[in-house]
Amino acid sequence: MNLENIVDAIRRDRIRITNHADEEAQADRLSFDEILMTVFQGEIIEEYPSDRPYPSCLIYGKTFRDDPVHSVWAYNQENHWAVLITVYRRDPKHWINWRTRRPKDATL
Repeated sequence: MNLENIVDAIRRDRIRITNHADEEAQADRLSFDEILMTVFQGEIIEEYPSDRPYPSCLIYGKTFRDDPVHSVWAYNQENHWAVLITVYRRDPKHWINWRTRRPKDATL
């Protein structure tokens, strides 16, 4: 997956935000400006090519206040639309350095 495709879709206002992503953004007190900023300067840290109906990826980026955020985006190659599936402030219990997941059996 190419991050530039998602960035281009955002710039062209060709995005859909799922109800789940909207609820998670509100729960984590994230504005959509903050979320989009994390994509513009972010990086893809995991790819899910077999996701349906479109391949998706996990993007790690930081807000204006330097807070780490993860967001999952799908991209439709045919119509060039991106879908924000979910977004969250990462839980340090599940991540080593915001880019690498802890093993499921790891303890802190």
